[in-house]
Amino acid sequence: MGKKYKLKTHKATSKRFRVTGTGKVVRTKGGKSHFRRRRSGRHNRQLDKLIGVGNSTIAKKIKRLAPYLTKYRQNPGS
Repeated sequence: MGKKYKLKTHKATSKRFRVTGTGKVVRTKGGKSHFRRRRSGRHNRQLDKLIGVGNSTIAKKIKRLAPYLTKYRQNPGS
């Protein structure tokens, strides 16, 4: 029986995306790091929401880059 190799996770992808319980890939909105004072409160609150990745082919690429994203919710168990 041959060896089973571990797959390397693309770290930038694993930091930017999460997978919900139903298997959808979600991301956060950008533009939250600075210059938030000049925007309205409503706009700043909208930046906090998670958005589903709309295109299924892009979601498939994300799952290929981070293969253990679906296995662990946030951080791997120690």
